[in-house]
Amino acid sequence: MTSLFPLPIPQGGSALQRTRGGGRLSVKQSAGESRIDRLYQEGAARIRIPRVQPGLPLEAVLINTAGGLTGGDQMDWRFEAGSCASMTLATQACEKTYKAHGTSEAQVSVQLKLHPDSSLAWLPQETILFDRARLARSIEVDMAAGSRLLMIEPLVFGRLAMEEAVINGYFRDRWRVRQEGRLLHAEEMRLGPDVADTLARKAVADAGLAMATVLLIAPEAEARLAAARKLIGETGGVSHVRMRSREAGNAQTGKLLARIVARDSYDLRKVLVPLIRLLNPLGGVPKVWSI
Repeated sequence: MTSLFPLPIPQGGSALQRTRGGGRLSVKQSAGESRIDRLYQEGAARIRIPRVQPGLPLEAVLINTAGGLTGGDQMDWRFEAGSCASMTLATQACEKTYKAHGTSEAQVSVQLKLHPDSSLAWLPQETILFDRARLARSIEVDMAAGSRLLMIEPLVFGRLAMEEAVINGYFRDRWRVRQEGRLLHAEEMRLGPDVADTLARKAVADAGLAMATVLLIAPEAEARLAAARKLIGETGGVSHVRMRSREAGNAQTGKLLARIVARDSYDLRKVLVPLIRLLNPLGGVPKVWSI
């Protein structure tokens, strides 16, 4: 078996220990249930599959056994939902990103693949950035016609209850979502090095320390728009775009996109939990989320 992250052999001197992890999971439909097709894990990455009631999406819990990330660490996740299969992905806990040494970055890569008539919900708990943390993340999604995608990514800058302040740092986030090769959603976020000053701006976060991006690509997206706006209220905004798929007989789908800003992670969860229940009615909120 070839390692996902071959490590160089030190040539004298001492080197800081770095975290490497990679996880792969593909799900197929069998006898009317979504079941594991292939599972692979390496390094600090672990994937656990809790039991769910029959008929519900397969639920996978992602674990970083290192307990957090810092500069030079690498985590790589890849997931695939087979035809007519459904899966929900969540992290065991909040992913903490600690102070980096120099300009080194923690790197997280996520790749999601959806086959026809499949459903995938990407619902990690909050990513927490501490002062002088540096994180670069990329998310690539390849969707087939007729598939359904829900992605929610919450981000928190320090823990207000612990009186933690994030003054400086760096965060880079890149999303690309394609359906049958056609680009449906792209975004590029860069924040830093003056994190506190940027978040204090009224047009950015108005001193809020928690935020989230919500993306739903599904036929029922437009039908969820009014209820999503009511739940989010003045904490953010929601938009919707109708789209047609040439590969699926010109069938119509939609993209619902929401941005949420909150004072802290507690206030953010008060919005996210009912929003997940609205947008993910079959799978609901993952068991590992503390509600």
